[in-house]
Amino acid sequence: MAISNLSTAQTPLLDDASLYYKGRPVHRSNSGGWRYASFIIVVEIAERFANYGISSNLITFLTGPLGESTAVAATQVNAWSGASSLLPLLGAFIADSFLGQYRTIILAFLLYILVKQFPFLLLREFIMPGICNSSDQSTDNIILSSSAQFQVTLFFFSLYLVAFGQGGHKPWVQAFGVDQFDRQDPEECKAQSSFFNWWYFSICAGTFITLWILTYIQDNLSWTLGFGIPAIVMVVGLLVFELGTTTYIYSIKGDEENPFLRIGRVFILAVRNWKTTSSAIAAEEEARGTLPTESSKQFKFLNKALLAPDGSKEQGKVCSTGEVEKAKTVIRLAPIWVASLFYAIVYAQMITFFTKQGATMDRSITAGFKIPAASLLSFISLTIMVFISIYDRIFVPLARALTRKPTGITMLQRIETRMLLSAISMLIAILVEMRRLKTAEECGLVDKPNVTVPMSIWWLLPQYILSGLSDVFAMVPKELRSVGLALYLSIFGVGSFLSSFFISAIEKMTGEGGQDSWFANNLNRAHLDYFYWLLAALSAMGLALYLCSAKSYIYARGSTL
Repeated sequence: MAISNLSTAQTPLLDDASLYYKGRPVHRSNSGGWRYASFIIVVEIAERFANYGISSNLITFLTGPLGESTAVAATQVNAWSGASSLLPLLGAFIADSFLGQYRTIILAFLLYILVKQFPFLLLREFIMPGICNSSDQSTDNIILSSSAQFQVTLFFFSLYLVAFGQGGHKPWVQAFGVDQFDRQDPEECKAQSSFFNWWYFSICAGTFITLWILTYIQDNLSWTLGFGIPAIVMVVGLLVFELGTTTYIYSIKGDEENPFLRIGRVFILAVRNWKTTSSAIAAEEEARGTLPTESSKQFKFLNKALLAPDGSKEQGKVCSTGEVEKAKTVIRLAPIWVASLFYAIVYAQMITFFTKQGATMDRSITAGFKIPAASLLSFISLTIMVFISIYDRIFVPLARALTRKPTGITMLQRIETRMLLSAISMLIAILVEMRRLKTAEECGLVDKPNVTVPMSIWWLLPQYILSGLSDVFAMVPKELRSVGLALYLSIFGVGSFLSSFFISAIEKMTGEGGQDSWFANNLNRAHLDYFYWLLAALSAMGLALYLCSAKSYIYARGSTL
């Protein structure tokens, strides 16, 4: 993962698709490269610091200072997480269609900073004082005054503005970093590969550090400070990003259409040409020199998009063979996408119920130091950092020797492994929660939710490690690399919303008649183990659906995955 030493002597102009600041031609000797790509890595670290500074411990804040019930807080965290995953799709469209990468990143940073200051000020001036003055000390729940409730509403509004800011940041920062390297230069191609390695390492390392520092500050010092520090870090990140403004390489947007529009046009033309005969399609394929393949024979109705209704072959009125194949890949991936939602639902529990479980357990490291329950999320990042190298250097070569495939195992096998690891982590979570409940019962702590259950929080570690290990097997199909980010993010976005829906529905069904629900505020009387059994069953269903879908999946022409 070493950074390459790039020579700047005798450096030519880059290709015509890149420009220097204010439209001037690019010279490699004074622009782009590792020096300026490193600024962009710093930006990503700052964003991760800010994002996880909120998301990782939000469940603790909502059920603690804000006094929300466990079920309501988990529902809100999942809904916000879903929005954070889906809004980058909107940000990508805005950047691609109107603003461009650089302006979108700057505006997202400014929005990030402004709205992160907003909850910081609300906490300091209104929410925390309002809670202290209006809480009912005789009950476990905090009753807010109408004015405090309004401020809490503003707090949630600012959280969703943070998600909107993330929507402008996430899709383009990495792509902007890649643009700093000349793809036509062999040395810089190697440097670009190194950039990807450092990029992911920096994301994981930044997340790991954040989850230990900020969660400790929030749990033990001040929530106001814990939410204020990320805003300061984002200011620093913006200043670092601005250092390279005059020397960044800016890619020129070509005439190529948005991939979603190209794929959508395939379906529209296929419907408009529904009367087109098979012989006409075969003649068009022969005229284009397209040889029949197993891929081209599947979903043949989309091949009608190769012809225009009026017989014209002008650009924009007909689709290319490649566009038709991508549209077919979308259909092939649809059942796989649905099956992956079950994985995403399980993943959504990492920042909600897993954290709440840990808060009830023994978190002592020394006599006077307890780790924050949310800090165990850091082991997901640590697992990725450790096992990504093991995967590349040990697992892939061994698998390649056995399967004779360049990638060791196929894309479908990687997804299958990921879903299997997720199901196993859920089974482990069930066993741990059953043991926690039994320990609480044996120690007479069922009705003492504020007393620590004498069971080490490290019992939760395996389920976090398996979650991180499953991330190592994450992969986007090569045939859809241009829209892969959208598919990947949409899985987690929709999965989080589904998790929110399930929690609300189960809370309503199991809490009727005043009985303790599966998500009772007193987790010693709750039944998270029942909920985990449900998720394990859904994971098994998702894996079965995936295996059935994978059998009928046909790789596009030229794919090596």
